[in-house]
Parts: sequence; structure tokens; C-alpha cells
Amino acid sequence: MAVLLADHPPFDALSERELDRLLARAEVVDVPSGAEIFNGFTTPADDLRVVLSGQVELWNTQGYAPEGPDETLGPGGVFGYSSLLTGSMNGPLAIAVGPVRICRIPGGTARSLFSAPSGAEFLAKQLAVPRRRSPSNAGHGTVDELIHSAPVVGDSAMTVQQAASMMTDRKQDHVVIPAGDGTFGVLTDADIRSRVVAAGRDPFTPAREVMTHPAVTVYQRTPASEALTEILEHGLSCVPVLDPAGQLRGVVGPSDFIAAPAGPSMSLRRLVDRARTVEDLKQQARRMPYLVDDLVRRGQPSYEVTTVLSLVNDAVVRRALELVLDRHPELDGSELTWLSLGSNARREPVLSSDIDSAVSFDDSVDDDRIALYRGAFRQVDDVLRGCGLAIDVNGAIASMPLFARTHSQWRAAAQQWLNAPLDDKGMIFTSLLLDGRPIWGDRGLTAVGEVFSDLRSHSGTLRLLLAETLTSKARLRSMRDVLARRGGTFDIKAHALAPLVNIARWAALSVESTELDTRSRLMAGAGSPMLTEDNATTLVEVFDVLQKLRITYQVAQHERGEKPTDVLSMRRLSPLDRSLVAQAVREIAGVQRRMANLSQYAPVGD
Repeated sequence: MAVLLADHPPFDALSERELDRLLARAEVVDVPSGAEIFNGFTTPADDLRVVLSGQVELWNTQGYAPEGPDETLGPGGVFGYSSLLTGSMNGPLAIAVGPVRICRIPGGTARSLFSAPSGAEFLAKQLAVPRRRSPSNAGHGTVDELIHSAPVVGDSAMTVQQAASMMTDRKQDHVVIPAGDGTFGVLTDADIRSRVVAAGRDPFTPAREVMTHPAVTVYQRTPASEALTEILEHGLSCVPVLDPAGQLRGVVGPSDFIAAPAGPSMSLRRLVDRARTVEDLKQQARRMPYLVDDLVRRGQPSYEVTTVLSLVNDAVVRRALELVLDRHPELDGSELTWLSLGSNARREPVLSSDIDSAVSFDDSVDDDRIALYRGAFRQVDDVLRGCGLAIDVNGAIASMPLFARTHSQWRAAAQQWLNAPLDDKGMIFTSLLLDGRPIWGDRGLTAVGEVFSDLRSHSGTLRLLLAETLTSKARLRSMRDVLARRGGTFDIKAHALAPLVNIARWAALSVESTELDTRSRLMAGAGSPMLTEDNATTLVEVFDVLQKLRITYQVAQHERGEKPTDVLSMRRLSPLDRSLVAQAVREIAGVQRRMANLSQYAPVGD
């Protein structure tokens, strides 16, 4: 008990003597599976409860909710403090999930614990996070739930003046115009101001001449976070929502997402975009871990949490680049395309992730000028570090010569990597740049992407990529861990997630898919000779489980004031989580073995 409590707040701030005194008054209770541990809605708490082993489900609103508990606590989880300190019957209801061992700390001892600074800090963090269901938090899982009114629909023959009049009558800032070929155009109030009024065009200009066509659209049941990504990535003021048959069902805009789970990211992203100084940017960016913490506590799926974090990361990088380039009038940001690489490019970053990058310049930029840019990029690296983002000086960053080239130089290098993948670290660069996503400059097909789009025809390179994929094996312990006797830790990235990400990348390549995120890559490659439908579905579930565990663990580390890491201490995981890790590793390793066996007989790329 002493070891467990010393690792979890608010007990981690106690001295050894204080902890011994507390434990002398504590009682250990074993609770059978499914039993009610405590019902704070019928009886005020007279002691504090801490989970020692097993898991406990908490309902923070009276009665069982059909979608499940509000929280699930593992070892170190504390509950009953609100009822204990207020003497009121405000919950929670706690139920044992499997056999559970509980430590009960008498009320008098517990109250003195919370009167200390560490206890007050614990309460501030816990009570500041919404722990009750409300209509605003229960929904907004998909874009359908964000549609609040019928769309404003025009026709292809209407003029700009008629469109503006329709917007005014309906009190909306957009008109959706069917193009007649299954696509849609969108004309917004901002479009009229910039493309008609500011340009001095006639208000009787046909709306189809100034509308945005084809408009970016999303389908019903699209996760709200994906729709928000489209809006932010393309700088849109609205997105039409279609049903599976392609019929218009509604329109959503940025304001519709404020109450959605990812909504707080919009506010933070807006503050980042408006940061006037580097110090202001640093102040806003350092709020990102708290945003992640909030999303985790709200129970958002891991892929939505990482998508939101990547959106804010992109905004921070762009604003840092803008602020630095403003100091260098001799440099022109229109001459470059900035690519995000690695997990952030795949929209899968966590709190421990590095920010990897590369830059592709116009061919008119000479070597001397590239050297000037690289000096500015080193300043960007410094700004990002000050924002709390990890920058690996020995990794893939735009301030290094190998990752700052002209379009032609990138094309030549990529072609060389395809022709001789074992020379000049070709395989490493290929794997890195296959995950590239432009976030500044030309958002279309990059110079590198042009070459790699034909990768499937290079069977030799594809086979080497497969060999590399299968070399990094999923395992619970490495030989280094065994030699160093580190049996109590597990590197969740190196020993589980990296092999899975590599499988997904290769599977997508083998079917010529351009998807970037791991989940989409797995589903794109599902049913191919190397990856069955069942394998792909299983790996998606495994990826979600591992990412959720990884994010939750890192949020807990941040709360304890520790640096988030991918090396998990197994004793800090519940028995269920340890079991999930072991099962996940077995599933990934099983798919790798199957792919290795098939690769000996099946032609790669067919």
C-alpha cells in the first residue's frame, strides 16, 4: 500500500512518516465482482476510498446510464472525496469490476490530508474537470448531431444579389448551390465581400462564377473531429453534410463545434493563430496538455484526441514560422512548402511526440538562400521548444541540410532512394517522407509525393520496405531490457505501436492508398493478400487500445509533474491494462508472422 499510494496524488506529497501515520488508521477491504462499494446518493461518505487492485466503475449522476459509467478507476484511483468533504449525498455510485481491493481512510484523517497544499491542488484538478453527464457532453459524436437548421439552398441560375438576399432572409452566412453533377458549390458572405464587393464586380454576376466549387463535403455519421479537421485544414466557413446517397442534409460551420468534445481546441487554436509575440505563443501552446487531459476525462476516443492535438500542433508550428519570418524581411515564405512528418503528420501525436519536419523550396532558391532559411528554421526550433514541443536536434527537422531542399533536389533524391534503397539511408528517408503532410505553402502533391506515388511499381523497394516492417518485431521485452534487468517497464511505442504503424504503412502502399493515418491505412489494406479483413479489424482495435492506454498514462504523468514518456511502468498499470498490453503484442506479432510466411511465396505488390 505504501508503495502504491506514494506514487499517486494526493498521497505522493506526504513524507514517509505522514504516510505511515495515515496507513496505520487505514483499513483494507476486499470486494467481490459486481458488488456495490459505495452509493454516495443515499449515504454521505464517512471515509475516503482508494483502489489498491482491480477496477471500479463510477456513476457521477444518479442512476445507471445506458452508455456506461462516467469513470473507471484503476489502482491509485481515489473516490468519495466530494461527499466526504461536503457531507452531502452527491455521489458517486461505485461498482466493482471483477474482484477489487479497497483501502478505506477514515474521514478525520482524510480531511486533514485535503487541507494540505497537495490535497488542495488535487481537488482543484479533479473538480475543475466535468464529471457529470450533460446533454452538451453526451452527444456531438458525429457531424449529424451538429446540424441545427435546414440548409440554405440556391440554384445555378441565381445572381450574387439573389444569394445575398436569401442569406439575409434566412439569417445565415452561406448558400449551397447544387451543380447538377452530384457536386455542390458554396457561396458565403465572406466570398461576396472579397470576390464581388472588393473586386468591384456587378452584384448581378451569376453566383456560380464566384462560388467555391466543388465544395468540400462530409457524409452523415462522420466523426465531428474529422469534419472539424476539414474546416480548419482548408480554412472553410462551412461544410455541406450529405447522406449516403449524396443528397444534401445540412451545413455545419466552425461555431457549431464549440459545444462538441473537440470544441475547446477551436478556442485554443484561435488564440494560437492570434498570438502577437513569441511569448504569447508560448503561453497559449503550453495549454495543450491540459486540453488533452480534458478530452481524456470526457472519454473521447483516442483517435479524436490525437486529431485535435495535431490540429493545434500544426497551428503552433505555422504561427512560429510566421513570427520568425516576420523578423527576416529578406526571406519570403511563399518560396517554401513546410511538411509535417511522423506521428503529427499521421494525426497521431501524443504528449511525448517529437515535431518532425521537412521543407521543399522553389527551384529558384539557391544554396546560399537555403542556408539563410535554415538559420531562421533553427529559430523556429527554439520557439517550438519554448512552446513545450519536443524537437530532436538529431532527427528529421527542417533546419538540417538533409531536410531542406529544392523541389528538384527532392525529386532527384527520392528517385535515387527508389533505385538504390540501401544506399545513403534511402529506406529511412522513404519511410519518413511517406508520412509527409504539407501544412504551409502548396497543400497539393509535393515534389517528393510525385515520385513516391509510383512506389508500387518498384517491387524491389517495396520488398525491402516489407522486410523493414517485419524486422521491428512486437514484443513485451527487448534483449536490452533482459540484460539490464528492466522487467518492470514496457516501451509501448518501440515494442508495439511502431511495428503496427509500419504494418499499416506497408499495407496501404501495397494497394496504392494515399491514406496517412494508421487506422485508415489498415482498412485500406484490408482484404489484400498480406492483410485479411479480420487481421485489419483486429489491428485497428489493438491500435485504439494501445493509444488510449498511452495517452491516459501520459496525462497521469503530466499531472504528477513528470515528463510524459512512452516507457510504461508496469506496476502503475492495472491488471486489466497489463493483460491488454500482452494481448495487443500477441496480435501484432501474429500478423507479422503471417506476413513473413506469405512473403516467402507471394510476389510483393501483386
